[in-house]
Order: sequence, then structure tokens, then C-alpha cells
Amino acid sequence: MEIILLEKITNLGGLGDRIKVKPGYARNFLIPKGKATEATPANLARFEARRAELERIAAELLAKAKARAEQLAELIVTLSVKTGSEGRLFGSVGAADIANAVSAAGIELQKHEIRLSTGSIRQIGEYDVDLLLHPEVKTQIRVNIIAEA
Repeated sequence: MEIILLEKITNLGGLGDRIKVKPGYARNFLIPKGKATEATPANLARFEARRAELERIAAELLAKAKARAEQLAELIVTLSVKTGSEGRLFGSVGAADIANAVSAAGIELQKHEIRLSTGSIRQIGEYDVDLLLHPEVKTQIRVNIIAEA
């Protein structure tokens, strides 16, 4: 199925690109989320009429993501969790826990923006956590997991 991308999507293309994807991916994800539209002549004309507006919105989103990345780059998040002997956690620290801690520090962060490459954190210590705030903006924060007193 041929579609027109309405925003930049990692590993797929940029704003305005006409690409072919599997029909299920287009119908079930890209089109309902407003990330793409079918590449029909009517939709092509509608896209070209809105191109300037979409490019302005994309530039604003990129600028906001870069500003958030600057704030987050210097942030150290400390989480106090229950631990057993030998520094193992009762449970784990996941993306939602980190997002809540960062939001409590005053910077908005969604859990889908957090990339835990090794899965949930299960030991006390310091970890560098990757963040993908925008397809073009990546940063890291330091997460310090300490034992609850």
C-alpha cells in the first residue's frame, strides 16, 4: 500500500515521503494515529495544500524536544527502592517508574520516550538511560537506584 507520511518516522521516512508499506501497518497504525494518509490524488492535493503548516508544526516539535533534551542532559534521578541482601531489588524499576520520577522533578517525560536497552533495572547502582524525545533528538539521563532506609 502506498502512503504519504505526515511526520518523520524513524526507519521509515520524513514528512511528505511517498512510501510503500504493508497494508496492515498502514491501516492499523499509521493512518489511525495520524502519521500517514493514503497516496490518492485527492490526498496528495490536500497534503500539498497543508505542507507549510505541517512543516511548521514539525519544526516546533523539534525545537521543544531539543529544549527538553538540554534540561534532561544534566538531570540525575535518584530512586529509593526496597532491596534484599546483595543489592537485589524486590521487583524492578521500569520505564514508568523513571518517567514518574522525572515528571516529579519538573520535566515532563513519557514512558514511551525511555529506552531501557537491558530491560528493567533489578540491581542498585547508577545507570545511564537513553531517551528518544523525537526521531532526531536522543539524550541520556543518569538514574541512581539506592536502597530504601
